[in-house]
Amino acid sequence: MTKSDQSFMRSFSLLIAGLGVLTLILIGGAWLIYDHEPKEINPETPKQVAERIAPAGAVYAGDTGRAAMAAAQEAAAKAAASQVAYGGSTDGKTIYDNLCHSCHTAGIAGAPKLGDKSNWAPRIAQGLDTLVKHAIDGYKGPDGNMMPAKGGNPALTEEQVKNAVHWIVDQAK
Repeated sequence: MTKSDQSFMRSFSLLIAGLGVLTLILIGGAWLIYDHEPKEINPETPKQVAERIAPAGAVYAGDTGRAAMAAAQEAAAKAAASQVAYGGSTDGKTIYDNLCHSCHTAGIAGAPKLGDKSNWAPRIAQGLDTLVKHAIDGYKGPDGNMMPAKGGNPALTEEQVKNAVHWIVDQAK
């Protein structure tokens, strides 16, 4: 190697070594700064961890299990009963506008369209009591059409469903 090559290699080696030392100093400085910063403490963390690792279900055995399940079902029924849909309105048009229109406007799942006399005539011939029963309990027809129980909203009362059915039928007469 020539002297200029040796000089270049020495300078280049010193530059690389200096950059390596500078990198180590910067890493060490950052580590010291980070180490002295207070750690962020979230008071909700233990609760979040407990929720995350809680079991997804429980095992009920014997009479204790039956009693716990019955109590849970009763509480759920009371909660559902306390929440009446649409502010307790018994106006059939209001209930139709808030719920029924989504299927009975477009004919989804074979639902007869509002005011379509040809589709409603055979249903009306079965009687209003049958239509109300199908609306409350749900119905799956032989041609594949279906009506979910209470239109898919369990918070509706039977009176609300009945009034909505009457209003819809009146539109088809």
